[in-house]
Amino acid sequence: MAFMPWVKTIMSEHKADIAVIGGTGLYQLPGLEEVERLKLLTRWGEPSSEIILTCLQSSNHSDRQVAFLARHGLQHTIAPHKVNYRANLWALKECGVKKIIAVAAVGGITEQMSPETLVIPDQLIDYTYGRKHSFFEDDLDMVTHIDFTEPYSSGLRDQLLASAERLSIKTQATGVYAATQGPRLETAAEIERLKRDGADIVGMTGMPEAALARELGIEYACCALVVNWGAGCAGTTVIDHSEMQQIIDKGMQKVKLLLLDTLKVI
Repeated sequence: MAFMPWVKTIMSEHKADIAVIGGTGLYQLPGLEEVERLKLLTRWGEPSSEIILTCLQSSNHSDRQVAFLARHGLQHTIAPHKVNYRANLWALKECGVKKIIAVAAVGGITEQMSPETLVIPDQLIDYTYGRKHSFFEDDLDMVTHIDFTEPYSSGLRDQLLASAERLSIKTQATGVYAATQGPRLETAAEIERLKRDGADIVGMTGMPEAALARELGIEYACCALVVNWGAGCAGTTVIDHSEMQQIIDKGMQKVKLLLLDTLKVI
């Protein structure tokens, strides 16, 4: 492909080989020492937020640099369909990132995906539209097709599941993530369709994030917290946002524990 890496940034001596992308309810990584904040500008525009470089002591007692990026902005002001996914992924790549754990708040569709459940999905279905889905669009030497048979890194998924087992955090080891456009929640009929299609959970940010990571050769896994039943599931007639927030506040505590354990041993 013809385009070359292009980034305008505050130059830093710090690099991070692993990153966490925080979704709704996760705007920082507690327990990690902040080293530096980088404000970047890529050829695709600005990322959602500054990239926060943090320091963590790994299991072999060496210091590990971990990058953190808030997908919706540090004040949660960017709607799912307005996230600049290409800028986010490219900026992380420029920071040296080779592995990403993406955190997401989702709705549950199938019986086992009840609120407060943690899910490490292994498949996804993309229902989004109008988003910039690829780096391979313009000025190409040739058309490029990535293999996306398995959208998530099996190695990263295994490490998240191993951490969950060590911490005795109940986790669903598989699941199909349905990525919808948002920002509105789905109708009951739409959720029923997703269920017929084989989806277990529904969220608004799973794509094109996962595919863009694959295009850049970055390993990518998702840690999803179910914060509500999908419309019409389990007798749901109205989705209560205050109840969702309570589940987010409680569930993200488990997510943070899981992330810290995984980051130490990954």
